[in-house]
Amino acid sequence: MSNEEVPETKGVSVQLLATVDLGPEIEGMEGRQLRMRMVTIEPGGVFGPMHDHKDRPGTVYILQGTITDHRDGVATEYGPGVGWPEDRNTIHWLENKGTIPAVEISVDIVKQQ
Repeated sequence: MSNEEVPETKGVSVQLLATVDLGPEIEGMEGRQLRMRMVTIEPGGVFGPMHDHKDRPGTVYILQGTITDHRDGVATEYGPGVGWPEDRNTIHWLENKGTIPAVEISVDIVKQQ
């Protein structure tokens, strides 16, 4: 699917839960932080457009609802208690096709802003 066919983000709220400055914690990680967020995707919501995770690895855990992860032309549904890795090869977008809000916990390593 091309970027033009992927909807823009809508119906998504993000709450920053915690961060840790990794510079003082791990040698060579200056300018990076470990970040934990709660992301809510409302029914019909989209977390787009297509995006990658180069230089921003992470993991996702689903708390509630179902999130459809679109990558490599394949749509995979994840429900509560299940999640996925987001590594340098991840190029995807997400949507909530369900009838209740989908809530995930996202933990990643990012460059400090």
